[in-house]
Amino acid sequence: MDGVEVIRYRYAPARWQNLVNDGGIVTNLRRDRSKLLLVPPFLLAQFWACWRLLRRRSYDAVHAHWLLPQGLLVAIATRLSGRKPPFLVTSHGGDLFSLKAWPWRLLKRYVLRQAGAAAVVSEGMLDEVGRLGVDSSRVLVESMGVDLDGLFVPDPAVPRSSADLLFVGRLVEKKGLGHLINAMPAIISARPDARLTVIGFGPEMEERLAQVQALGLNNVVQFLGARVQADLPAFYQRATLFVAPFVEARGGDQDGLGLVLVEALGCGCPVLASDMPATSQLATRTEGLRLVAPGDPRSLAEKVLEMLDAPPAVKRSDIACFNWQARADAYVALVARLIARDASLRPVAGTG
Repeated sequence: MDGVEVIRYRYAPARWQNLVNDGGIVTNLRRDRSKLLLVPPFLLAQFWACWRLLRRRSYDAVHAHWLLPQGLLVAIATRLSGRKPPFLVTSHGGDLFSLKAWPWRLLKRYVLRQAGAAAVVSEGMLDEVGRLGVDSSRVLVESMGVDLDGLFVPDPAVPRSSADLLFVGRLVEKKGLGHLINAMPAIISARPDARLTVIGFGPEMEERLAQVQALGLNNVVQFLGARVQADLPAFYQRATLFVAPFVEARGGDQDGLGLVLVEALGCGCPVLASDMPATSQLATRTEGLRLVAPGDPRSLAEKVLEMLDAPPAVKRSDIACFNWQARADAYVALVARLIARDASLRPVAGTG
C-alpha cells in the first residue's frame, strides 16, 4: 500500500473482527461486554504475529503505536524472540489518558521504560507521562502529520459561507458533539441562519440523532456519516467555523491531538476548540484557533456567535510544522538516532 508492505493478522472469523472498529477498543468494551471474549485472541494473535516476524526477519528498529497493547506486546516480543531491535513507542492520547487503574499504569510505565525512545503527539501529554512516574523530559513530542500541500489547502474559488458550523470526528464521548448540539438552540436564537454539518460515525450516532429530534433541530443539524479524506477539504473550505468541543470522557480518555483541527486550518477555516491539554499549547501559536471551556454549552454558544460575527484570520504558516514532509523527516531522524543507539534517547528514566 503506497509502497509499504502491510502484513495483517486474523484474531477471529472475519465477521467478528470488530473489536477496534466503530469507536475503539475501550468504547466497544463499555458498550458490549461480550466483546471481552475477543480481547484474548486479539492480544495473542498480535503478539504471535510480531514475535514470528522478529524471528523470521532482521529489523533495524520497531515503531509501536499506542502504549497498550502494541507497546507492551512489542516490549515482550523483542525480549522473547532472541533478537532485540530497539523500539520506539508513540502514544496518541487515549492510551495514556484512559485506563487509570494501577495495573494499567504499571504496564504503561514499564513500556515507557523499556522503549529505546518514546514520543507523544502533543506537549499537553507530557504532564500525564510524569504522573506515571516517568521522566517526561526524556519523552519527545512528535505529532502525526497532515497533507498541507496537496489536499488540505484553501480554494479561493470556493466562497466561504456566513454561518455554517462544521464538526468532523468519531461520534464518541470525548469528541463532545452532544455539548455542541445542546448549544445550537442558543446559537439559532441569535443567528437563525446558522447550520451545523456533522461528518463522522460511531457508537453515539443514535443518541445524537435522538438529541437533535428532542431539541427540534432537524432542519438545523445535518448528519452526513463517514466521508473519505479526499472529500473533507470541500467542507472545510466552505464552512464558516470548525468546532471541536472536546471533553474528557468518564474513563479519563481524551484526545492527544485532534488532527482535524490542523486539517481545517490548512483549508483556511477558523477553529473553535475546547481548552484541553492537547489544544492549549497549539492555541498559543496559532492565530486562527480559539479556545472555550470544555463541556459548557452556554460558553460554547457565546464563543461560536462571537467568532461568526468576527472570524479570526488563519495563517497557514502557524501549522507548517504539521506538514507530512516535516513530520516524516522528524520521524526518520528519530528512528535513525534510535538505530544508532543514541544515548540521549534511552533509557527513559523513572522518577520514583
